[in-house]
Amino acid sequence: MPAAYDVAAVGNAIVDVISPADDAFLAAEGLSKGAMMLVDEASAASLYKKMAAGVEASGGSAGNTTSGIASFGGRAAYIGKVADDLLGKVFHHDIAAQGVAFKPRPLPPGAGPGTGTCLINVTPDGQRTMCTCLGVANLLGADDVDEEMIRAASIIYLEGYLFDPDAARQAFAKAARVGRDAGRKIALTLSDAFVVERHRSALLAFIDEAVDIVFANETEAKALFETADFDQAVSLLGARAPTVCVTRGEHGSVIVTDGAFETIPAAPAAQVLDTTGAGDQYAAGVLFGLARGRPTSVCGRLGSLAAAEVIAHYGPRPQTSLHDLAVSSGLL
Repeated sequence: MPAAYDVAAVGNAIVDVISPADDAFLAAEGLSKGAMMLVDEASAASLYKKMAAGVEASGGSAGNTTSGIASFGGRAAYIGKVADDLLGKVFHHDIAAQGVAFKPRPLPPGAGPGTGTCLINVTPDGQRTMCTCLGVANLLGADDVDEEMIRAASIIYLEGYLFDPDAARQAFAKAARVGRDAGRKIALTLSDAFVVERHRSALLAFIDEAVDIVFANETEAKALFETADFDQAVSLLGARAPTVCVTRGEHGSVIVTDGAFETIPAAPAAQVLDTTGAGDQYAAGVLFGLARGRPTSVCGRLGSLAAAEVIAHYGPRPQTSLHDLAVSSGLL
């Protein structure tokens, strides 16, 4: 059947708290610069009290990507779990206001943890160090997967962070199965090197079995194959999926399609203030382009354009219409 959505994404519904910090603060709190770590509610509350004043905004990797797709003028849907609390209502309002279809089944008050949060400390070089308290997002399960929504999308986009909790991995597998049975494309983002290191064998098996499009950054790709050689990592990954996109920050990205390599330059950014969401928005541009049948080179440039927009301001979602930027750049 014709697709009602360009992309349906499954991910951790998270509200971000983004604050400026220096390296001394990271060291004092025992945080590994540029990495993401999972923390419990008590640790999150303690860190939150110590962080500088900042910005609170709905986030979550896959949620950020759907917002980017909507900003391009695409049709996006999102599956994630929130609680029936203030942050859950904020998340729902934000993503719906951006034009993304979201039909959650909120956890009732007192029935479990609250809506997830991610505490992000951004150093002057734009690097973000994330401490995530998944909260109720950690309870996302197969029953939360809207099969009708999955079948109605051209591409199903799966957030690699869901490989951690067992229940979420079941949701992950169900979404992939339903999507493939409906003849849809399955896309996966590796999300973070720690995810790769914890689940390397399972991720490789899943890619081989079910994935059409893989997104990774340079660190994740190297970690997946336990190599320091970027070209080797990209070649090995490119041999396992029809389309592979590997980002390299200011050095742009490489897209491999059926074994053919294409280098995509980074788009110029007005400034580099906060790299939170750069990979998410790159994926938004590429997925939007693929869903609309654009050439790979254009898809990659749409991704670079979206990444450049988001790193120029605090927050992981576009603040300027990506559609308008793409039109002015001659990409749409």
